[in-house]
Order: sequence, then structure tokens, then C-alpha cells
Amino acid sequence: MTNILKKAGALALMLGLASQSWALSLNGAGSTFIYPLASKWFYSYNQSTGIEFNYQSIGSGAGIQQLLSGTVDFGATDAFMSAEQMQAAPDHMVIHIPATMGAVAVAYNVPGVDSGLKLNAETLAGIFLGEITNWNSGQIAALNPGKTLPDLAITIVHRADGSGTTAIFTDYLTKVSTKWAGTVGKGTAVKWPAGVGGKGNEAVAGVVRQISGAIGYVELAYVLQNKMSYALIQNRAGNYPEPSIESVTKAAEGALKKMPDDFRVSFTNAAGQDSYPICGFTWILVYPHINDSAKGKAMVDFLNWAMDEGQKSASSLNYAPLPDSLVAKIKEKIATIKY
Repeated sequence: MTNILKKAGALALMLGLASQSWALSLNGAGSTFIYPLASKWFYSYNQSTGIEFNYQSIGSGAGIQQLLSGTVDFGATDAFMSAEQMQAAPDHMVIHIPATMGAVAVAYNVPGVDSGLKLNAETLAGIFLGEITNWNSGQIAALNPGKTLPDLAITIVHRADGSGTTAIFTDYLTKVSTKWAGTVGKGTAVKWPAGVGGKGNEAVAGVVRQISGAIGYVELAYVLQNKMSYALIQNRAGNYPEPSIESVTKAAEGALKKMPDDFRVSFTNAAGQDSYPICGFTWILVYPHINDSAKGKAMVDFLNWAMDEGQKSASSLNYAPLPDSLVAKIKEKIATIKY
């Protein structure tokens, strides 16, 4: 009887440990830009490993703050952390792991005008500065001969939260417009000269869809999933490429050749005939040392999975997969994480 009880106790312990492993959760917060892809990753990884993910899609700025405050295990951001933010981290270090690349599309809701309206840098900046206020303005019409533009007021829709999508968009405008650079500047949150705000890519997409005459900037996956009209933005070469996996990959080529060791790089307004000008990385943010060994192992295993299996599903949601040469460097960085 004693042996039976001992065996039963051992079995119960083993089952208990297995249950704990199965129920392990990783908590994250941040980017709404990556959320369509991240949610697919989290579901797929949970199905194969049992690891659960609790992710708050609340914007890059809030994700960085939650990581710094220690309330999450990882963050996600489309704007790499500033030197000041890095100083606030334990040991002044946060590892930036590129997860994917994506485009920020300029979406609009103009009756009778389908996707393909052309906008150059000057005109786009003029709209978001609140200086071009009507869809039939001369500046827009001159770029779109043959298109019938309505006499309709422009409503600007921007992010109201700390946003990596905003950081990419304003980084681009700062590079191409001296007036924008001198008045608004760039960052995850800026003082908008005009317009209405929405929290998250989802909200901006929703407001643009609801208001006739609206224009906003939204991650490409949200635009295509919601069948929204989007503009073609003139690039440095004078061309108007579609926002796409191919044009984002082209835009990243220069940055990949000069990639810094910490992967913190911008490639908006990139050179190249076919480069889409408003795009960037999303990074997963983790500390170089994770105190909880079980969570540390789970995080490292997931990051490696994201570099392999995860990249295979990126294009199905209109994100650009990371090139193999970059993945190899990222895996070397992942291998330095201690737990």
C-alpha cells in the first residue's frame, strides 16, 4: 500500500508540473501595427506548445512604458527606444529584436475616388499640416489629371496615443518637409496641427471609414483587411509604388547593408526606384537577462520560432518577411539572452 501511495504521489506531482508548464503565460504590450500578425503567431505557438500569450495592443509608447515599469515580460514597438528611454531600463539595456517589416498606408474615404490617388511629399505634408483643406484643391488635382475630385472638406485622422505607426509616419514627413520638421517634428506622439484622434490602428481605420472626406495613416494590413482606399506616395526616385511586401523589402535594402548591431534603424524615404517611402520594422523588446528562468526559456524559444516558422506567415497578412541574412544575425542576438 505504501508503494502504491508513493507512486500515486509521484504521478500527481508529475501531472502538476506538466499542468504548470502547459499554463505558462508570457505577458506583452505595445504595437498595434504588428497585432494582426502577432495574434496569429501567438495562437499558432500556443497550439503547438501550450504557452499562453496575454498581449495588450495599446500602442508602442504604452508598450515601452509597461516594459520599463516591469508589468510585462516583453514589449513591441515600431519606434526604437530613445537614448533617454534606454537609460531608464535596468542596466540601461533593452534588446531590440526585429520581428517583421511593414508599410504605413495613407488611407482615405473620398466618394468616387478609389485607391491610387497620387500624393507627393509636399502635398501630403500640406494636408496633415492643415494647409490643404479640400479634396479638389489645386495641389491634389495637379498630381491626378483625369480624376474627378469632389468639393469635399478633408478631415485628418491621426493617432491619439503613443504610437510607433505615428513615429514612422512623422519620421518620413520630417525627412521630406522642412516646414513639418520645424513645426511638428517626429515621435510616437506629436502636437498635431489639425484633425481628430483615434487610439490604435483599429480606431484610426474605423474613423476614416466612418467620415466622408477623411484621411489617415494606418498599417497596411488594416487597410487591406477593411478594403479601404489608399494613396500612392511619391518616393525619392519620383515614382509612385504600391505599398506592398515587395516595395517594403526594396526600401529596407539600404538599411540592411548598414545594419547596426542593436538593430535600431529607420528606413523611411529610402532610395530606390521601387521603394515604398513610409515603412519600417516592428521590434520585440526584451531584457538581456530574464529573471524567471521558465519565462526566459519560453521567450527565447518563441523568438527563435518567430524567426523561422513565424516569418513564413508574414506575407499572408501583408507584412514583409525578414531576409535570411538578417535572421541569422538576429538569432545570434537571441542567443545572448540569459535566463
